[in-house]
Amino acid sequence: AVFVAGVGSVAMRRIGDGTRSLSLPTTYRRLLFGSSIEVVLAVLAYVALVTHLFVFDPQQAARTGETALVTQLFGPSPSILPVYLMLLVLWDLCYRIGTSWWTAVVSLWGAVTVAVDERTARELGRLDGINVGFAVAQLLLVPFLLDERVLLVAVAGHVVAVVVVSGLAGLVLSRRVG
Repeated sequence: AVFVAGVGSVAMRRIGDGTRSLSLPTTYRRLLFGSSIEVVLAVLAYVALVTHLFVFDPQQAARTGETALVTQLFGPSPSILPVYLMLLVLWDLCYRIGTSWWTAVVSLWGAVTVAVDERTARELGRLDGINVGFAVAQLLLVPFLLDERVLLVAVAGHVVAVVVVSGLAGLVLSRRVG
């Protein structure tokens, strides 16, 4: 999770710097950088994750006689510091995932609504590729989630969604420019 968050940090930095270097309308920049929708998406994902870890998963484990994930990781009486660090890393990951999703959505919106020249279109495509690369990097989490179906579906679903939306943005943009 720390490695994937680090990849996300590098990706978000490159996407941010790359987007700021382009001649794009203020509306595009404001939507991507100033709307804070990525924070809302991250908070919703984080609250859902924490609810899953501390309510849903323990309830499911009690029904099936299995051990809840947090108990598997930290034992029946977890220490505060490891749980605190886990929650901090998970927040960072949720924030980057929310940002990745919002970046894909804004990219598709921009491909449909914003006229750009060929060079800008290529650069936007490159930035979409970075976002897709980060999404694909999240698949590194899959081996650790094989026994956690809800989390597995959430991560895999996010990856598929980013790939599809970013791919669609690239397709629309290439048809508008080409």
